[in-house]
Amino acid sequence: MHGLLTGFGRGVAVFLAFAFAYFLSTLIRAITATLSPTLTAEFELHARDLGLLAGGYFLGFAFTQLPMGTWLDRHGPKRVILCFLSAAVAGCLLFSAATQFWVLMAARVLTGVGVSACLMAPLTGYRRWFDPPLQLRANSWMLMVGSLGLVGATLPVRLLIPITGWRPLFWLLAAGLLLAMLLIAWAAPAWRPAGGEASGTPSSAGYAAVWRDPFFRKLVPVGFFNYGGFVAMLTLWVVPWLTRVAGHAPHEAADALFQISIAMLITYWLWGVANPWLVRRGVPADRLIAWGLPFSMLALAAILVLGPAAGTLAWMVFLCGSTVVALAQPAVAMALPPALAGRALSAYNLVVFLGVFVVQWGVGLLVDLFGRAGFDAPGAFRGALGLFLGCCLLSYFYFLWAPPHNRRTRLRPA
Repeated sequence: MHGLLTGFGRGVAVFLAFAFAYFLSTLIRAITATLSPTLTAEFELHARDLGLLAGGYFLGFAFTQLPMGTWLDRHGPKRVILCFLSAAVAGCLLFSAATQFWVLMAARVLTGVGVSACLMAPLTGYRRWFDPPLQLRANSWMLMVGSLGLVGATLPVRLLIPITGWRPLFWLLAAGLLLAMLLIAWAAPAWRPAGGEASGTPSSAGYAAVWRDPFFRKLVPVGFFNYGGFVAMLTLWVVPWLTRVAGHAPHEAADALFQISIAMLITYWLWGVANPWLVRRGVPADRLIAWGLPFSMLALAAILVLGPAAGTLAWMVFLCGSTVVALAQPAVAMALPPALAGRALSAYNLVVFLGVFVVQWGVGLLVDLFGRAGFDAPGAFRGALGLFLGCCLLSYFYFLWAPPHNRRTRLRPA
């Protein structure tokens, strides 16, 4: 570890405090998938409405990413995330009280704004506090905790709804966010500006150095379509596919999402174990992405071919295979100086979550469009996801074609 975190116990405490906040943020992110049948019935939602509602969370993310990156570099993870989480508490309470769609949508956007620092804040800190192999492990294990949040949004939520109703769940989430704020305020170190001026990247600089970086540009289309689409499928469209195409009952679809989330949790844990070993052997993140994405896209193509026969296992293979794109986030941060870590992470996160919003809403629009053109539900979903797969293929080809990046981005041990 570097500088601020000189003790193992202190590092674990910091990780756990931030991890709890990220767990809640991913639970809130994915809960609309489990609640989609309930919300559709209560508010009479069309597919486009459901896609817009789920995407509103990511739209809130997108609003904050660029200013948040500058604030993280200047003020540090602790101060920034505490301010943001207060908005998430308000968003959860507003969602619980909503009686109209536009209030649900506004609450969802506000909540997205509030939790938008839950991953970027700790990753910015890890860039300063941890050595490169440990940064990759911490990143993967944060995503593992995020998968645990996805698990919490499936079967536990489904079991609680008949007992409490869906609105009190958001009271509990607001209380959990308040507890996370207290833990972070206690555990997270104070922030001192990095020595960025010495490296020619002062903390007050903008995003020009980030956008100019060849490695960043190389990963933009993959981040938008492949990474953003992966999150869009996981947090919304898996359940409608299983219910409307594969013929599952809502409780069966929730059980399937629970199983998928467990598999992803294990996958991220394995990435956390393997990443330091791969870094020590000089295997760069871009090579792993180049190797892994074809398997993910083949799995999605198999889902389209199988149609109604594509169930839990097919989606599990696709989503677990897609986790390779998560290596792009720490890779982007480590490609640039520590003084730019917050901006690099936030700029890339902006790309990813704009992609999530566009894919979530776009798939809903396309499903409705194909339905109006006379397609049945399986045909409409196949058409929409087929266009999404085409965008993923084009992004991957650009990733392979883009000019080589500089050696610093190949994530070799410092």
